[in-house]
Amino acid sequence: MFDLSTDYASQVFTPKAMKERLPADVYTSLKKSIDSRTGVDPQYADTIACAMKDWAIEQGATHFTHWFQPMTGVTAEKHDSFVDFEGDRELVLEFSGKELVRGEPDASSFPSGGIRATYEARGYTTWDPTSYAFVKDTILYIPTAFVSYSGEALDKKTPLLRSMQALSKQGQRILKLFGSANGVDVVANIGAEQEYFLIDESMYEQRPDLVYAGRTLYGAAPPKGQDLDDHYFGVIKPRVLEFMEELDETLWSLGIASKTRHNEVAPAQHEVAAVYESANAATDHNQLIMETIKTVAPRHGLVALTNEKPFAGVNGSGKHLNWSLSTSTGENLLDPGKTPSDNARFLLFLSAVIKAVDEHQDLLRMSVATAANDHRLGKAEAPPAIISIFLGEELTEILDGIKAGEKVEAKKRTKFDLGVDVLPNFTKDTTDRNRTSPFAFTGNKFEFRMVGSSLSTAGPGFILNAIVADALTGFADRLEKAGDFKAELAALIKETIVAHERIIFNGNNYSDEWVEEAEKRGLLNLLTTVDALPYFITDENIALLDRQGVLSETETRSRYELLLEAYVKILRIEAASMLEIAHRDIVPAVISYSADVANAAAAKVKIGENLGVAELAVGKKGLALEKSLLAKLCALSDDLDADISALESAMAGADEDADILDQAAYCKSNIIAAMEKLRATADTLEMLVDSGYWPLPSYGEILYSVK
Repeated sequence: MFDLSTDYASQVFTPKAMKERLPADVYTSLKKSIDSRTGVDPQYADTIACAMKDWAIEQGATHFTHWFQPMTGVTAEKHDSFVDFEGDRELVLEFSGKELVRGEPDASSFPSGGIRATYEARGYTTWDPTSYAFVKDTILYIPTAFVSYSGEALDKKTPLLRSMQALSKQGQRILKLFGSANGVDVVANIGAEQEYFLIDESMYEQRPDLVYAGRTLYGAAPPKGQDLDDHYFGVIKPRVLEFMEELDETLWSLGIASKTRHNEVAPAQHEVAAVYESANAATDHNQLIMETIKTVAPRHGLVALTNEKPFAGVNGSGKHLNWSLSTSTGENLLDPGKTPSDNARFLLFLSAVIKAVDEHQDLLRMSVATAANDHRLGKAEAPPAIISIFLGEELTEILDGIKAGEKVEAKKRTKFDLGVDVLPNFTKDTTDRNRTSPFAFTGNKFEFRMVGSSLSTAGPGFILNAIVADALTGFADRLEKAGDFKAELAALIKETIVAHERIIFNGNNYSDEWVEEAEKRGLLNLLTTVDALPYFITDENIALLDRQGVLSETETRSRYELLLEAYVKILRIEAASMLEIAHRDIVPAVISYSADVANAAAAKVKIGENLGVAELAVGKKGLALEKSLLAKLCALSDDLDADISALESAMAGADEDADILDQAAYCKSNIIAAMEKLRATADTLEMLVDSGYWPLPSYGEILYSVK
């Protein structure tokens, strides 16, 4: 029986476990390096490794791995046992400081965007002590960064760590201006809300499109979807609840503070959210959450889907990235306080975020651009592709007052009186929420709602950290030179608000009117991945990321290449999967059913002849249904054949030697259009063909099969 009070983080090499096992001087040195995010003293590496190994073996570990996050979008691991021999082949269990600090995976086998050639194999993983080691499935997992032989980042963790360092450096400059003591740090924090679907394993196995592509490439809409809003926050089904209980216990044992679980909007859709923590640990933990969801589900006869849009026409899945800044002493720098208009430090950090988001809409949009997320963004279920900031009524009024040179009094919190004596009167927030906003202020943090459910939080996280760090750099440069700090501060905040107010929008982001208004304001509307990714390598953005020490130009260009390559490969896999399913499953089913309908009609005529029913015998009466159905089936069969040929032609017409952006543009314009046409025809046929003939479980069967 899991005991939350004693078993939480039992599989993690926590500071408590470190303190119990390390000499006092070693522990003090290690803790200091973790807290200050500085390098671990090499002289203590062997001692730390030995203590970590002994602890891991007690937890049942037999192997260790450097756990890293390459540009594949999933994590990577290679297991080495603790087994070694000494003397006359006497077994010993060894784990050295060298093995802890550095690993050497094959760098040419992971995506590098041209940084590594096939014959240039050497790469390194290096221990990240700020994310604690843990034991899972008899393996000691050591979180690491992954770099090439020449030092370029080949992973998602390294740019995130660099961006946190840049934000810390510039944030400290600002804090010092407000009188903070030396050593007070600025930390970027993330809390991710992870959405996913749970479907029956038997249904999954009958859907090759889910197996190959992670989403359904065919499927007619069910009679009932999310129309009645009865799934959202609804009673959790027993089988799903059992899964959630095991998921929570597994996550808790790994030190992941799983806090919230509930049914999401769409049938079979759910969410899990963890408590806020530093962006680095939160990213590692979110990767573990996604992995654990997928490994726990089969033990309950389920499969978890984290694709952004597994079911067309049904609500897709996002990963709302809650982001905030705090000091190392625990103060939230984005907390307005009771009188936000008097909180100059808060207003300055808020202004930096507003400036950063407005000036770098392109980078934020690019950071969530994928083939799967293109199906979700702007589809009246997620934020549009237009970046804007929701601040709410109170903050907007305060900023309007600053622009006008007038002080706005903080709103008094009112209490609800519901007219029922037994119900308590409770305090109402001073501003509403806006679930249509892509970047919404929610009281003391921002919620970036455009992030796709399958994405690592590292990508949007390092972009957000970098652009805010750059804004703070400019602020600090100006304020450090000010003769009259207060006057210069007030002027800076006012100028920033006036210059960037176009990015603030508190209305309905789903409306057509907003699209028109955003265009008037000069905001970008980058509808697809192909539209968004070229902004990654503009001169301005390359310079920003290099200036803040987050990515070199080479690293930025390599990531641009990798993201486009992934887009092209995903669409080719999806198109090839559609063709395979069409040829092997759908076409035979349609032919068989059409033949049986024709045979049924012929049998009726034969019966008419035998019984002497003249009109039936000559096919004048009694065959209206068969004739109508056959006519539809024949017409759609011809359309299906033509659509299959069109998709095959589109695939054959792709030039694999062309520039990668041209390849992506071709896929967007030709392959996607052909896929959509084929799907529309097949989905129409699904509604006509007897379910006993149709080879794929329907949406209704998939979404409502879990009891």
